[in-house]
Amino acid sequence: MAGLWAVAGIGPGALLALRALLAAAHPQCLDFRPPFRPPQPLSFCAQYSAFGCCTAEQDAALARRFRALEARLDAGMWATCAGYALDLLCQECSPYAAHLYDAEDPATPLRTVPGLCEDYCLDMWQTCRGLFRYLSPDRELWALESNRAKLCRYLSLDDTDYCFPSLLVNENLNSNLGRVVADAKGCLQLCLEEVANGLRNPVAMVHAGDGSHRFFVAEQVGLVWTYLPDRSRLEKPFLNVSQAVLTSPWEGDERGFLGLAFHPRFPHPSKLYVYYSVAVGFREWIRISEFRVSEDDENTVDHGSERSALLGKVLRIDVDRNERGPLYRIPPDNPFVDDPGARPEVYALGVRNMWRCSFDRGDPMSGTGRGRLFCGDVGQNKYEEVDLVERGRNYGWRAREGFECYDRKLCANASLDDVLPIFAYPHKLGKSVTGGYVYRGCEYPNLNGLYIFGDFMSGRLMSLRENPETGQWKYSEVCMGRGQTCAFPGLINNYYPHIISFAEDEAGELYFMSTGVPSATAARGVIYKVIDPSRRAPPGKCKIHPAQVKVKSRLIPFVPKEKFIWTPESTPRPTARAPTKAPRRKRPTAAPPAPTIRPTKPARPTRRPGARKGGGRRRGRPSTAVPAPQNGSVRLVRPAGLSPGRGRVEVFVGGHWGTVCDDAWDTKAATVVCRQLGFAHAVRAVKRAEFGEGRALPILLDDVRCTGNERNLLECAHAGVGTHNCKHEEDAGVECSHRDPDL
Repeated sequence: MAGLWAVAGIGPGALLALRALLAAAHPQCLDFRPPFRPPQPLSFCAQYSAFGCCTAEQDAALARRFRALEARLDAGMWATCAGYALDLLCQECSPYAAHLYDAEDPATPLRTVPGLCEDYCLDMWQTCRGLFRYLSPDRELWALESNRAKLCRYLSLDDTDYCFPSLLVNENLNSNLGRVVADAKGCLQLCLEEVANGLRNPVAMVHAGDGSHRFFVAEQVGLVWTYLPDRSRLEKPFLNVSQAVLTSPWEGDERGFLGLAFHPRFPHPSKLYVYYSVAVGFREWIRISEFRVSEDDENTVDHGSERSALLGKVLRIDVDRNERGPLYRIPPDNPFVDDPGARPEVYALGVRNMWRCSFDRGDPMSGTGRGRLFCGDVGQNKYEEVDLVERGRNYGWRAREGFECYDRKLCANASLDDVLPIFAYPHKLGKSVTGGYVYRGCEYPNLNGLYIFGDFMSGRLMSLRENPETGQWKYSEVCMGRGQTCAFPGLINNYYPHIISFAEDEAGELYFMSTGVPSATAARGVIYKVIDPSRRAPPGKCKIHPAQVKVKSRLIPFVPKEKFIWTPESTPRPTARAPTKAPRRKRPTAAPPAPTIRPTKPARPTRRPGARKGGGRRRGRPSTAVPAPQNGSVRLVRPAGLSPGRGRVEVFVGGHWGTVCDDAWDTKAATVVCRQLGFAHAVRAVKRAEFGEGRALPILLDDVRCTGNERNLLECAHAGVGTHNCKHEEDAGVECSHRDPDL
């Protein structure tokens, strides 16, 4: 029997792909990815058997290099220097290998010898300086062999925290190595990878479970797009019911295409089910329809195959063997089959407005948790909740909202068997829960068992982890990684605030969909993959082999647009412009709580697709206590991978950060900026937004002319704060250094 699940306001959600990194440290391998636990202990570089950057094959290759060195050196020198050779060769396996070899940026040349601390280098020079020419083909290094000071300066690192061997005993770098680390307020530090963009309110992302590893993304307007494993999109839509879907351009309109699910045994039969709003005369309805995939093109639906049924509530139905007779049957083990006072389709009661449910795949090894149904249930006046939905149970609405009584009379008479949520949160944290998924993917072992979900109104990402002994769920907020945490190629640390849905791909990796403008016609939606930067699976373990799909449509390659934002002091919070007011259908609701004042521009009341909420202003998150910058302060914002001292210049004036135009921008102005940031020298003044455009900020300074002796840019001549005749494509930057570039 194949079952189809439907909940008013739910559909297969879009899953979030995140990566978690350490708050203070930044472990990274030479392939520019996080470290891992090797599948089996290493025999040569055994100190990195528990956690590092080498597989058994890489370890064996280093052992062969070590033996080759032994064969080339005389016995006396080898007896003295073998320990140094072992130390240096094995740093390729260090969890901080990218830092040791200056490999954080794929565009820069790799060191041939790891960065050494000065005292270690001086000691090695005394007895084993001849070893370097056997370890490295770098002839410039060979030429310095006789000069101890120059050689050790050449082998030093700008960031001395990561030099060998001091990093081995650095508590900040090693105390939580390989774990998902929370900041001082308990917020898990994760990162994101952009997967798709330019979508109009992406409400669902699902896979077909057919081995193709395609994913299908539904827009609120009624279009579903096919994406291939390489993230290219087919130009022709998989499904187009935009002419039938009822929605509007108004921000916050809850109507539209809201859900999509494939038959559990797809492609045999090749059926799928969709959920969308329609207008019938002067009335509005929800339609659940069945479609078949076209026999001529497996990337297109046969639009003439639609069969429809009008349904509601939380339902469980059998959609097998429906070619003749009824469109669906009632599963014989549904809880209310024999109750004449209830609809037999109903599986659970007492829910208010569930938005996004998901089934737990179960632990990959033990299967623990498999089949559990998690749902986010949007609240009324005070609380949002997450429920673990079970057969025949009552979840308390409208007697209860969250853990509290909503209707006191009903609450007093409520059954003691009513099920309480596994988690509920007040409206100071968010006003519209978006249910998520329990992570069961392969790529990020630390996230296994973590239920990740969000809130559409506040933009907050959250997580729950179950204590297997007590059955209690521990809450942790999810924050974007600070500082270097997300400084991996291709990763970002910011997202659009209106979290619409979550999803998982065929391999179980996690994603979420959000938008900057919650309108069905605004192409501002982005899909993000959740990444754990603290630890990944061993290379090769999670490799997929997609089944071939015949493609007839033109392919549109994926071009990422989102940028990494350098944030040394605080976690970037999602921000939204104030949306226009949407026309609302009247419904009774209690007055919303008073708004919380926040330092960033608050969003006006809005609803996400399918949500049924009362009004209310978006609440901000508690701010981190960081001293306010002074007028004229500067900071550098750099793309992922750039070393310190390079980046786009941003200046603080009148309570706001903003950018500087490159009209008249020269090395004298760059000198002022570099000196403010503690660098002795300005290498060059950077123009034409080489380090990215600061489009989210105002342009504060233009036509800046300095002598080079000013304390800050405000003391230089300029056109006036906020006065400019330029665009962000002319944002200025600098490259600073502690060393004299002329030497």
